[in-house]
Amino acid sequence: MSLEHERHQKDYFFKNHPHSPLTAAQKAKFTSLEYYPVDESLNLQIEIEEFPDKPQLQMQTSTGDVRTYLKWGRFQFDVGSDTAELTIYYSPEMDHYFLPFMDATSGNETYSAGRYIDPEYLGNGQFHIDFNLAYSPYCAYNANWSCPIPPAENRLKVRIEAGEKKPSEVWAEGY
Repeated sequence: MSLEHERHQKDYFFKNHPHSPLTAAQKAKFTSLEYYPVDESLNLQIEIEEFPDKPQLQMQTSTGDVRTYLKWGRFQFDVGSDTAELTIYYSPEMDHYFLPFMDATSGNETYSAGRYIDPEYLGNGQFHIDFNLAYSPYCAYNANWSCPIPPAENRLKVRIEAGEKKPSEVWAEGY
């Protein structure tokens, strides 16, 4: 499925589905989410440095709760002429790899509390990590959702100009 098709499906879900994070008032005004242009240099197949002991991390959420993740491993990647480093987490409860991050666009062009990526484990320490798929958590649209806040180790000083942007349309008032 193409990235463009996935984005159209997400817009349809946000506008029409009963499990959409949007309120009824937001759905009535919603047209589409906004994205950066695709940047193929941020579509990575990368080997991570796996943590041998997989320490637990209690990640704070937007509602004051905590969620437990295992620190799975870290990786470095290039953003233009800069090198950045992020940690991938794993939830045994949900059998899900998780990459929350904040970057220099957070709060200005993207959601202030960061964005997420769902890395795809390819085996043998390899992951597919596509920043073009970076998305805002549901709490960006509705304060009733509880969303993990990226820990300090995943707060970058570089700009990640890929993936979902902060909405600028009237439906997103209060974003």
